[in-house]
Amino acid sequence: MTTISDFTLQVITADNPWLEGGDVQKWQARFLPECYIPRSVNFESGRRVCLVVGPRQAGKSTLIWKTMAESARPCLYINCEEPAVRQWLSSPASFLVDIDGLVEKNTPVFFDEIQFLQEAGLFLKGIVDRRTDHSFYATGSSAFDLESRTGESLAGRAHRHLLLPLSLEEVCFNIRGAPALSRKKVASRLERLLLYGGYPPVYTSQNPERELIGLVESFVIRDASDRLKIRHPAAFRKIMELCSSQIGSLCNFSEWAAIAGISNDSVREYAGILENTHIIRLIRPYVGGKRAEITSAPKAYFLDNGIRNQIFGGFTSYSGRPDRGAVLENFVFTELYKAINPLLNSIRFWRSKSGAEVDFVLEHRGIISGWEVKAGDAMGKITRSSRSFIDAYQPECFFVVNKTEHTKQTIGKTRIFFIRPEQVGGSISRCC
Repeated sequence: MTTISDFTLQVITADNPWLEGGDVQKWQARFLPECYIPRSVNFESGRRVCLVVGPRQAGKSTLIWKTMAESARPCLYINCEEPAVRQWLSSPASFLVDIDGLVEKNTPVFFDEIQFLQEAGLFLKGIVDRRTDHSFYATGSSAFDLESRTGESLAGRAHRHLLLPLSLEEVCFNIRGAPALSRKKVASRLERLLLYGGYPPVYTSQNPERELIGLVESFVIRDASDRLKIRHPAAFRKIMELCSSQIGSLCNFSEWAAIAGISNDSVREYAGILENTHIIRLIRPYVGGKRAEITSAPKAYFLDNGIRNQIFGGFTSYSGRPDRGAVLENFVFTELYKAINPLLNSIRFWRSKSGAEVDFVLEHRGIISGWEVKAGDAMGKITRSSRSFIDAYQPECFFVVNKTEHTKQTIGKTRIFFIRPEQVGGSISRCC
């Protein structure tokens, strides 16, 4: 017995014109951009849900549409923002009965923006546990909504993919069979990422500044003010500005509260929202058991340079910027974060009470590497702070990201690499 209403069926049919004989390829092509940059994501086959989460406009839906188009098969597209659709999706069992009357049994099903379901995790769990012949794909913009509703329910039932803005490797080297780009072209694409970031609609736009304005405003106005019900949007925006103006500095939440005119608890709440919506990451100090270490205050980095520069700093060319050190440091963080598996690796920073500091410490199953970022040329030398860290912890590797590549060195058991910014993503495998 069907539970789908006539109106909901009209909505589903309008979203899936191929159900009434429409051309599948033309329909799928409507959802693909003219310029598509391949992503470094491979979907696993099997009975689990392929769940893609990440920030708004990172390309989550496009990735799934591209996967469907390449398979030359139709999929049943379900837009979970539609109220009538959400009402229909209240029962996994009824839903499966209904779609078996609509499509063939092996048809892929694509749930877009599934975080709008009140019980998204339980619903997906229910359809997976019934072991149908369908394969299921789902996207969700906000971990703030999605994680709380899918976390435990989907244990062992979902392949989870975090899709972030484009990395340098993706914009330069991800086209199979394509010749390697010249250093000049790589440098040009690097500068574009440094200034405008890697959100696909921004990176491919002729007017990236306009696209970034729209992205920031849609987040502040639609997500923060309307959907996340933030009580003080102006203070929330001020916290975003403080994050962007203090890249690489310790976060002083008490000071931020005084500047924004809100409580310390509200500052922590807003910082948590920025993390859960994949705008920033708070990284914690590396604590290796030494008594002279800073052990509490975090640092904030943006997951996209363009968002950071739109909020604070602007889009002046990289070489002429007074904040180019912060811009490069944030970019290196984004490249490291995109290249690691957060379940197996951690990114921290190290700072002693005497002021010695290392920008990033990567830890992978007990193996650590240090990373120092210099906007200029390090001249093949490491700083006193870096030497203090190396002497104290003897990391497997230590990387100095700077303007020029220099000869590898060794201090004790630690290999020292001087690399250029475009080499960051590919260098992690040397130690992990």
